[in-house]
Order: sequence, then structure tokens, then C-alpha cells
Amino acid sequence: MQHSYISVNGIRMHYVSAGSGPLLLLLHGFPEFWYSWRHQIAAFSPHFTVVAPDLRGYNETDKPTWGYEIDVLVQDVVELIEKLGFQQAYLSGHDWGGMVAWVTAMTFPHRVARLMALNIPHPACFARELRTNPRQRAQSWYAGMFQLPFLPEAVLSANDYAAIELAIRGTAVHKERFTDEDIAAYKDAISKPGALTAALNWYRAVGRTGGRGLFRDVNFHVPMPTLHIWGEKDTALAVETTNGTEQYVPNYTLHRIPDASHWVQQDRPDLVNDYMRAFLADVIAR
Repeated sequence: MQHSYISVNGIRMHYVSAGSGPLLLLLHGFPEFWYSWRHQIAAFSPHFTVVAPDLRGYNETDKPTWGYEIDVLVQDVVELIEKLGFQQAYLSGHDWGGMVAWVTAMTFPHRVARLMALNIPHPACFARELRTNPRQRAQSWYAGMFQLPFLPEAVLSANDYAAIELAIRGTAVHKERFTDEDIAAYKDAISKPGALTAALNWYRAVGRTGGRGLFRDVNFHVPMPTLHIWGEKDTALAVETTNGTEQYVPNYTLHRIPDASHWVQQDRPDLVNDYMRAFLADVIAR
């Protein structure tokens, strides 16, 4: 793996890359960084140029006070694809990175060859469940708490970022897959100066500004082939949020994994890689 930096959309972005061929772009979630894709980087670099960036505000990427609104985050991804020298990406996202991937696919479909979303619902389905599903509202309690100033930073950084370990390894099904070294890497990334506040600013920005009108002209439509992978032991997102996705995604494949948590690509990397490999089989065979 090679570590590099690139200027996109007014920030200096760090990314890890490996392999050659078509671009497979992997977008991490909260409170992670590029490292959450370590199993996929190794598996797919024989067939793709695999790129896993630290998204805006995370780890080694710049942490500006501005730019955490969804349209800016999407523009980061679009410019990254272009600056890397590609016209399109096979785009995969998990958690917050998956939300950015969904919206990129809707608003810049010519930049996304295929979409893979891991434990993140389609935005319209998520909004529906927040309105109608009391369990999802209860599971999203932390997003409301993250809107507060100062308190979330204090809670998450207390006792050597113990809450980060609890959120990741504590909610995993296969806890042995998250070694002490893995947890130390996550703590190191989120403890970099400004990183925790920047990561929380993703939640704060969407709480203030919502979708910023991005969905007005696209009607939540996702035109390209889409793979949805869902760990059913997710403590933050109800499995019902996957219901009805085919209404917005005509070419849609869903795989649910009973013994996987929210951190699905790390909890069951073998099965996730198999599903991704099958979805991309014709590309790999070229």
C-alpha cells in the first residue's frame, strides 16, 4: 500500500492506494479512517486501483472549520475521482461514507460505474424510518447528542477514548477480528488535533442544513447497478431501513449477513469480499 496526498476541493486529502486497473474507491464511516477497508484493499488490489481516502476531517486529511455539508462532501469525492485521473469509479461506502456514496451516485451518476453500500440505507428509506419507526428513532439517539457543543467531544475522548473502543469492538459480533492494534489505530486517528470535532461536524452540518436541495431534481433515483450489504446485528441502524430500496434503485441486489454488526466489512470480511467479488466479476474477468 502506498500513502499519498492530493489537493481536492480546497483541502489536502490523504489516501492509501494499491494495485492497478479500474478505480475502486472506498469511503469509510464514523469514527473510522481508511484503515476500516484493510481487508478489501488486500483482496481487490490484484484487479483494481484501490483507493481508500481519509475523508474530510479524518486522520491525516485536513480538518477545516467549514465544508461538512453533504454537497461539499460529495464534491470532495467527485474531484478525487477526477484528480486521480479517472472518469468513473466503482464506488463503495460504509456508514457516513456510504451516505456520501449514495448521494454521489444520485447527483453525479456519470462518475459512478457501480455502487456498493454497506450498512447505510438509501437516504429516502432512512428518512422514512426516522419518521415512522420508533426503534430507528431510538437507535439514532446519539446523532441528536452529537448536535451539542463540547459535550460529545468530552464523552468520546474520556478515559483514553474508551467510547471509541466500546462503539467498535464492543458492538461487533466477531470481536476477535478487532485486535488491540486495530483499536489503537482507531484511537490514534480520532485523537489527532481537530479530528474528533471534525468528525462530529458531519452530524452537526446535516442537523443544521439537511440535504441542501440535492435531491430536488434527482428524485432519489440511483441508475447504476447497486449492491447493498447489511450486517443484521447493527445497533445503530434498523434492518427495516433496507425495505423499499428497489423503488429508487431498479438494478438492486441486497445481501443480509445475520452474524455481522454495523462494522460489516471488518466483522465478516470473507463474506463481504465474496459478495463484492461476485458483483464485480465481469470487471475482474476483463
